[in-house]
Amino acid sequence: MPFFQVEQLTKKFGETTVVDRVSFSLEEGRCVALLGPNGAGKTTTLKMLTQLLNPTSGTIQMDGYEQNADLRTQIGYLPQYPIFHNWMSGKEFLEYVGKLTHLTPTEAKVRACELLEMMGLADAANRRIGKYSGGMKQRLGIAQAIIHRPKLLLLDEPVSALDPFGRREVLELIRELKKDTTILFSTHVLNDAEEVSDDIIIINQGEIKVAERLHTLQEQHQQPMISLQTKAPIHPLIKGWEDWDGVTEIIYEEYAAKVVVTEMEAIKKKMLADIVAKDIPLIAFEVQKSSLEDLFMKVVRG
Repeated sequence: MPFFQVEQLTKKFGETTVVDRVSFSLEEGRCVALLGPNGAGKTTTLKMLTQLLNPTSGTIQMDGYEQNADLRTQIGYLPQYPIFHNWMSGKEFLEYVGKLTHLTPTEAKVRACELLEMMGLADAANRRIGKYSGGMKQRLGIAQAIIHRPKLLLLDEPVSALDPFGRREVLELIRELKKDTTILFSTHVLNDAEEVSDDIIIINQGEIKVAERLHTLQEQHQQPMISLQTKAPIHPLIKGWEDWDGVTEIIYEEYAAKVVVTEMEAIKKKMLADIVAKDIPLIAFEVQKSSLEDLFMKVVRG
């Protein structure tokens, strides 16, 4: 069986279904991105996996354990908005968390020092957490999540609130951590998912829409495409293009469109001729390949 298996996981709050029959599996030693827009059900799913939130129905199973067994000793978790005791130093906080996870006082001290070094926080070990930057707090949060050496690490939007420098630090850290543990992290930023993950799960409106290896998705969804931008709403300007032979799909925004094609040169010439004939107020015309972002937007828009 897979290292970690989720089957038909559902969560309802009253009459509202927030997560709807979600099923997926995780392979040991891989980094998986749980990708979706805000409100898609990512946080609720992670909270059920950590057993902080009871599912309405469905099962969670880790290899070697019974269905719905208490897995909290095997899981590390960093919430989207971690809360710290700001009057504590980073070292004091990690020792405190270590004792909560049943490490002996000596083990907690040793592990705290190891993790402060690993996270690049050794020089700030005795500084109050209230004086830490956002990136430092996030690294400290990851340290507390792995202090007990969990088999599975769950991270909820680990870089969403960080500046570019802090984001880069945390992504590099995730890249290092995935060498030693299985990671599932949620994000709504596709670039972050592509940068560090091995597998992609896309969730929208509480349902799993895509679950696949990253390289497979990249191969499947890199299709020839022409991107257009206009000064006026684009849909009426290019109406009928979707019926052309060689055009497989058009993805519309208000003033832009992406046209997925099979015959690039022929369609490009036909488009340019139509643009000139109709005097379409064109701002940009670019030959591209479709990407995971296009797949994500297609899933989100239904």
